Amino acid sequence: MVAILLRRWGPLWAALLLCLGTPPSYAAEIHLRPDLSQADASAVPAGQPHDRDWTWLQLNDPSRLKDLPANWHLLIDQVRFAEIRTVITTIDGREIVLARRGNDLGQNWAAGAVLKFEIAPAGQQIRSLAIGFRGLDDLALMRKVTAASADRSAVLEGRWLILMGIYVGLLASALAYNLLVHFGQRSSFQRFYLGWVTVALAYGLSWSNLGAYAFPGLAGPLAVRLNNGLVGMLIALAALFLISVLESRTVPRRLVLLVRFWACAAVVAGILAIDERLVPASVSDLLLNLAMIASVGTSMAVISVAAWRGSRVVWIYMVGWTPVIAVFALRAARNFGLTGQNDWVDMATFGSIGLEAMVFSFAIASRFIALRKERDAAEASARGMEIERETLQRAAHSDFLTGLGNRALFHAQLRELFGRRASFTLMLIDVDYLKEINDRQGHDAGDVLLRHIGERLGTMSSDQVSCARIGGDEFAILCEDELGARLLVIDALDRMQGATWSHGSFQGSLSLSIGTASSLGASAATDLFQQADIALYEAKRLGRGRRLEFDGRLRLQTENRVDLIREATAGLDRSEFALHFQPIVHLGTGTLVSVEALLRWNHPQRGMLTPDSFGGVMEDGDCGSAVQKRVIDLAIDELSRRVPGSQVALAVNFTAMDLRGRESAEQLLTKLHEAGVSPGSLCIEVTEGTILAKAVNDPTAALRVLHEAGVQIALDDFGTGYASLVHLKEIPVDILKIDRSFISGLLDDGESEEIVRAVIALGHGLKKRVVAEGIETRAQMERLRELGCVYGQGYLFAHPSAEFDPALSCRPASAA
Repeated sequence: MVAILLRRWGPLWAALLLCLGTPPSYAAEIHLRPDLSQADASAVPAGQPHDRDWTWLQLNDPSRLKDLPANWHLLIDQVRFAEIRTVITTIDGREIVLARRGNDLGQNWAAGAVLKFEIAPAGQQIRSLAIGFRGLDDLALMRKVTAASADRSAVLEGRWLILMGIYVGLLASALAYNLLVHFGQRSSFQRFYLGWVTVALAYGLSWSNLGAYAFPGLAGPLAVRLNNGLVGMLIALAALFLISVLESRTVPRRLVLLVRFWACAAVVAGILAIDERLVPASVSDLLLNLAMIASVGTSMAVISVAAWRGSRVVWIYMVGWTPVIAVFALRAARNFGLTGQNDWVDMATFGSIGLEAMVFSFAIASRFIALRKERDAAEASARGMEIERETLQRAAHSDFLTGLGNRALFHAQLRELFGRRASFTLMLIDVDYLKEINDRQGHDAGDVLLRHIGERLGTMSSDQVSCARIGGDEFAILCEDELGARLLVIDALDRMQGATWSHGSFQGSLSLSIGTASSLGASAATDLFQQADIALYEAKRLGRGRRLEFDGRLRLQTENRVDLIREATAGLDRSEFALHFQPIVHLGTGTLVSVEALLRWNHPQRGMLTPDSFGGVMEDGDCGSAVQKRVIDLAIDELSRRVPGSQVALAVNFTAMDLRGRESAEQLLTKLHEAGVSPGSLCIEVTEGTILAKAVNDPTAALRVLHEAGVQIALDDFGTGYASLVHLKEIPVDILKIDRSFISGLLDDGESEEIVRAVIALGHGLKKRVVAEGIETRAQMERLRELGCVYGQGYLFAHPSAEFDPALSCRPASAA
């Protein structure tokens, strides 16, 4: 807990000053929720989305903000949403937009179950304030919107940190005390109590956002969903604990059954309230509050009956639980709008739970063991917790394989550097070909390589340089731009490129793709990380084994790729993707032997696009997969419409995502069967890059299943990849396709002719069909025939066309 509090000294210090009587300089907090009204479409800020998925709130009287200084904080109650936007318009016409996704809040949260946004302009400079939510569960569930100066915000957050620090300490102590002191057989009431303390501890960490210090995503909508389920469990466990701790003769069986019924109802209501897709949020929230009221009501009836029948235990129960029940009743009244919003009700909730944990911890313990054993066990528990805390702290910040810092430590250091406005450089490093090394040499070799890199990077570490492993094959360096540290690191990284390393008898050379970005060009840690990642992506795309610095050109390329992906998603809905067909012919007779299906995108603004111009779309996991699925569906549809008995196969380019093991192959065969298409009429074209992608054995297994079913396999762009002869041995190939780069230099480049000659001889020797791609002139065709090539494809015979005519494809184009 101490470690958590130390992470934000500012709020804690401010709260301590308040407690000691030192008045901080701040403007009083302003509760804005009553003055926020839902805006119609005409009142939505210009340029902002206003479809039915969005709910906008408009501040009716911006003059209420006039006393706020610059850099004040907007604190918003946590609700469920997909995206939030805060739009500030200043009196000079500037518009400031702060946007966050519900699943990526970054640092825009604070202790006390609020989202926090820093607003730079002073309150008197603000002309309008609007808050928009996409996918808001229910507007009525957002009960609090507060504006406060940074000082006041720190005090508010500090209060919660102090309260929750005490709360977590009390519940953790109670939990450890009852677990360790009474190790072994336990009574049912003690098990219910331990369960209640565990859930209460989780609820406090989640509701207050304290858990987000350890798990950054545990805030906002995710925390709200988790809280609903935990509240249902809290209500149920409290009721079950009550009927199990009381003497059996004091509670009528019908009343016990009623308590159990409402306990189950509370759990079900909590589960329903987790996901608004099951039940609307407003309904599930109502059900949860009703279940809470009913459960508390039946518990009060049980307490009354037990007291009337002379129970002695019930008085201990009432001491511990009366404050909790009272506070939950106040919360229910507030949730139903009977009382106003007040943070003190929420703070009292956790205070009363902490008090209950303390009371019952000792009350339960006194029924089992003597005070001396309790004290000894508590000391042992404290020692165990301290050792565990230290062990977890070390493990939480170290990478087990390399000994470098891990991802959590890296992000903490990145935030710290930004927090003190240091000038530094971020370097993201990707280990090239680690997947291939793992596949061919074993994971032991990959681990040796990672440890070797970790040792080399570790020698660079200093007060100005911090190195971490942030992923499987990803490393990061934070280097402060002073005392020449940056130049020393760059020089060391350049010397690492191509350096040898070994594992047993295997020797390899290092290849690192590196992207760098300077903090001077970034406004936030996430922005800097994105810049370095963009540079890294470009370094890998350009061939790996290089270092690239971020600049504006790279951002434009990335933005263009993002635009294309977004447009491609819409293009799929509008059926803009289609197949064009190009014949593959017998060079001697001109006979059509097969047809290759080529993807085209009829873009409404950019015109007809080939895959070369929208390759970034195909590299995107979701969009590329959807486009490739459309390609396969179009190809199967084309085959299903052909004349029965046609011997002309249709060749389709497949990617690694289409060949994920035997299951994907069997799914494709099922599609062909359902469409009435013979497997022999389909030819799958793959590149060596496709075979090397992801798990090497999975594409091979899929290709074997398809080949055994009669599907033809063609190895495309042969001679341009890695270890082609190895692939000819590993996968069932029917056709070798000579890359067009060799055909274009056939008549002018002696080396190209020798390569073509060798590929043709190799193909014939292995009894494979050989197809030359990119034939554009009769001279190229004649030379290929002289070299023994039987099949060809290219503009000489036909350009790709949406309406393929077999009769035109059987002879060279006259204008060629």
